[in-house]
Formats: sequence, C-alpha cells, structure tokens
Amino acid sequence: MPRYAEPLFRPPSEARSLIFQITIGCSQNTCTFCGMYKGKRFHVRPVAEIIQEIESIPVSYKSKVDRVFLADGDALVYPFEGLLEILDALSATYPRLTRVGSYASPNSMTSKNPEQLTVLREKRLRILYFGLESGDDETLGQIKKGYTAEQMVIQALKVREAGIKLSVTAILGLAGRGRSMEHARATAAWVNRVSPEYFSLLTLFHRHNEDFVRGLEQCTHRELMLETRELLLHLNPTRTILRSNHVSNFLNLAGSYPKDREQLIKDVDMAIERAGTYPGFLDEVPGYSEEYY
Repeated sequence: MPRYAEPLFRPPSEARSLIFQITIGCSQNTCTFCGMYKGKRFHVRPVAEIIQEIESIPVSYKSKVDRVFLADGDALVYPFEGLLEILDALSATYPRLTRVGSYASPNSMTSKNPEQLTVLREKRLRILYFGLESGDDETLGQIKKGYTAEQMVIQALKVREAGIKLSVTAILGLAGRGRSMEHARATAAWVNRVSPEYFSLLTLFHRHNEDFVRGLEQCTHRELMLETRELLLHLNPTRTILRSNHVSNFLNLAGSYPKDREQLIKDVDMAIERAGTYPGFLDEVPGYSEEYY
C-alpha cells in the first residue's frame, strides 16, 4: 500500500483519486506565502519503489480505480523516462484508468519540452494544477515566486498546446491593500491570455506563513470583495470554468466563461450589499487559519 510522508495535499477535485507520492515536497519551495512543504526536504522517490506501491493495491480495488493523483507539490518535475515508467505501470495495473493528475510549478513545467508533454498526455496525464498566485510581477517578486507573469504564460500555453488540461489558482489578498487592484487586473489579464480550462480563487490565510502575513497590510472583507469584483470586471477568457469554493473563501462563486460573466459580477455586488447588513463585518480582516504539522 502507498506510504505517505505527511502532510499530504491534493486538489478538491481529486477527492476520489488514488494518490501516489512520487516526489516528496516541492522542487521550488521558495514562495514566502506558502507553508505547505516547508517542513520537507525535496527529493524524488525511486521508480521501483513507486511501481511496487502501484502493484500493492488489493486486486478487488484495482478494477475500481479510474483516477490517480501524483503528489507532492509538483510531481511533473519527475525525470521524464521515470515518469513514463510510472504512467505505463498505472495503465497496466488499473484497467479503468482514465485520468492522471499532478500539481505543477513553473519550475517543473520548464523541465518538460512540448514533445515530452504530448507523450505524457498520451500516457493519460490529462490535468495539471498550477499555482499562478498573481499575474502582477511586483506581487510575484514580493512572494519570491521566481518567475515573471510572462514566463508563466509561456509555460502554461506550452502545456495547453500539448492537450493537457490546466487548472490555475490565484490568491485573493496576496498583494495586500497597497496593490489589491493591480493584482486583480493583472491576474485577470493573465487568465484571459491563457484561457485555462479551470480557474480557481483562494483567499490568503494562515498556514505556516506567519512572517509573510505579518509583513503584509492585509485586506478587509470589503477590500477582498472589491478585489474580486475588479478581477471579474476584467476577466473574459474563453471556455473557462471559475470556482471560488476553497475553504479559505468566505465568498463562494461558480460559473462558466463567457456565459456567466455578468451574473458573477452581480453575485459579488449582491454579496457586498448583504455583508453591509452585518455590523463590522466589512471592516474585519479574515482570520481563517490551518494547522497540520
């Protein structure tokens, strides 16, 4: 059976997936806002070890597996030939397998060329989850992302052209009060250029990132909703599904572009109006936090 080095993270949409941890930690792991993998030293697990885990799943369950998620933070960085062996073993072991997914950082995207990505897609790697965080270069510099918005556009388009679906996340409040609107507009512009299949919004929260949060003039509920509205006003991608349903979000949104664009803006306006009926709420800073390790 799989052996996990905790904590183990996966996207909400991979809740039913069988998870194999082919890397430990994140190969980039420099982002100051993110505490997910700060307690781990990044390394790649041996192919033989992974294949042994794949084959160890009980026979009665093997015929039920249709989705697999490869962890940890950016398993796409796994050496190409070894990743092919793992994908082949998954296909050979699970006859109903339709989709393999993985997190991907800008660093891991640069590790695969277009031809390799196409081959991986043919081997059932069908979706990558990509943390953009912001389309604003100043904000990206503040969080030590290590890549500019333009560099990430190039990598994202490379993935999409290979036929791999892309699920992109951005973080409300990441730029603080000072660059809230710039962060919103630049992020919308980035998404418009790439038109990923999925675009999700999280809200900045506390999880082993205290130094970063303390150094930021955090946005209030009002400012976060206005930031969201500004992003939606400028957001107009092609055939993109938007979600704002992470546990960190106090404002849940769901719609498809371009069909639901106007309704999503109205939803935010209505939320701001309703929030105004709760004394003090709009001027409060969200306090959601997580403690896993």
